[in-house]
Amino acid sequence: MTERLDLYKCNVCGNLVEVILPGVGELVCCGQQMELLQAHTNDSEHAEKHVPVFVTTDENGEQVRIGSTLHPMSDEHYIQFIETISDGKNHVDLQYYSPQDLPIMLLKDKLGIEKARAYCNIHGLWEGNK
Repeated sequence: MTERLDLYKCNVCGNLVEVILPGVGELVCCGQQMELLQAHTNDSEHAEKHVPVFVTTDENGEQVRIGSTLHPMSDEHYIQFIETISDGKNHVDLQYYSPQDLPIMLLKDKLGIEKARAYCNIHGLWEGNK
């Protein structure tokens, strides 16, 4: 059974799917069951550049920055999206990134944000709590 906001990846074509409304069926792509992604946290050698960090700034309010040392953004290695999730999973905000962007998300509507997730095209899904 799926849960709201679970992320599934097709290991054949690379499709990434987020569950909006959970159900009892299996998620299948390219004839194979999709893989449920588990977010990495700070227990990895890559954590300093991948775990979302909440930062308060004087000029822009609050931000989510990817990494305590900002994640590199090149054509070969970059953050593809940042998503913030509220307590109870009732509000999400998703922003996509390209290699020329900085991996920083300005928080406009805080609405009880509890955590943030980021997806690196090489190292996968990462999560940080507020």
